[in-house]
Amino acid sequence: MDLRLLQPSPGFSAVRFFPRRSPPTPLCRRFLTVRSSLPFPNEKAKYHKELEAAVEMVERACRLCVDVQRSLFFDEGGVLKKNDQTPVTVADFGVQALVSLGLSKLFPAIPLVAEEDSAFLRSNNLVDPVVNAVSDKMSFDEESLSHADVLEAIDRGGKNAFAFGTKPATYWILDPIDGTRGFVKGSQALYVVGLSLVVEGEIVLGVMGCPNWVVDTSYKSTSDDEGCKNSSSELGIIMVAHVGCGTWTKSRFCIPESQTWESLPLSALYKARIDDDYIGDKEIRLLPTCCGSLCKYLMVASGRASIFFLRARSQTVIKAWDHAVGIICVREAGGKVTDWKGSELDLAADQVERRIIYPAGGIIVTNGNIHEQTLEIISSISTVV
Repeated sequence: MDLRLLQPSPGFSAVRFFPRRSPPTPLCRRFLTVRSSLPFPNEKAKYHKELEAAVEMVERACRLCVDVQRSLFFDEGGVLKKNDQTPVTVADFGVQALVSLGLSKLFPAIPLVAEEDSAFLRSNNLVDPVVNAVSDKMSFDEESLSHADVLEAIDRGGKNAFAFGTKPATYWILDPIDGTRGFVKGSQALYVVGLSLVVEGEIVLGVMGCPNWVVDTSYKSTSDDEGCKNSSSELGIIMVAHVGCGTWTKSRFCIPESQTWESLPLSALYKARIDDDYIGDKEIRLLPTCCGSLCKYLMVASGRASIFFLRARSQTVIKAWDHAVGIICVREAGGKVTDWKGSELDLAADQVERRIIYPAGGIIVTNGNIHEQTLEIISSISTVV
């Protein structure tokens, strides 16, 4: 798989992963092709080894997801519901096992915080299909996996697997599939595999993979008067971010599918629309088509959306893996992520397990240009209410 860098526009840069089997249509802008390396010099990226491993793990995980998703339409028992009624599949457990196995081999001293544990897997007789899915994505030179290997790998990232304490910690955060509801719907709904690394309390790198993201490869040249244009599209994108090195992946709004525009503060000032017609001064275009939080971070970091709102609710727990990788990808792309009072999200608020975050009011993710203005609007509306 080739790593192709699109000549960056102000504030955003782009990285695209194209399958080797079908070279992409040549574009007017100049591309740089880098094989088996990152889009920036290693000496500028302190955690380049960890990032290279993260990219490989997310790529493998995305391939596993694509294969499992195909099989779901032939297996009525392939989708189950956890105690909180959220859907879970072989892919959720398979991705967690696959990534855990890879990272534990390369970085055995760094613990993993992830969404799933093996108890549900064992009780629903899913062990065999998960082992098969993971084994299919292992390298040829790796040893065959036993059931115990896979179950242990899953539980390495599960609840109560590691106690951190109050000091700044170093650990991986994995969301095996953010947007499982979209995953089980079919190829049109977006979902994301997200992996990030926290070092001494700071998110230093992140990789997001979205296998069914439609990459628009239509560009107009800004360097010549002829306006050269090529048009084609590719499926799948991987977003890579490293602290201080930018976000690499190639003005709209995203809201969670579980919330309405009327439930958010800006609805007092702006009318929401979902069509592509002209958007007026007091109107906002909503992008309600993606499931899961990380898809929406991906939208903002790639420039397809301007703001993602998430309102905190008393009955809802906000999990670290739904946001950590998105935070660094948006920040390194020039955007901002805060709670509704303007404070940065505290990943260490859950002092023991680092699994839960507690943002005041909720979370605001923007392209950076309109962040302060948005906070001011929310503050003024909240004061009036």
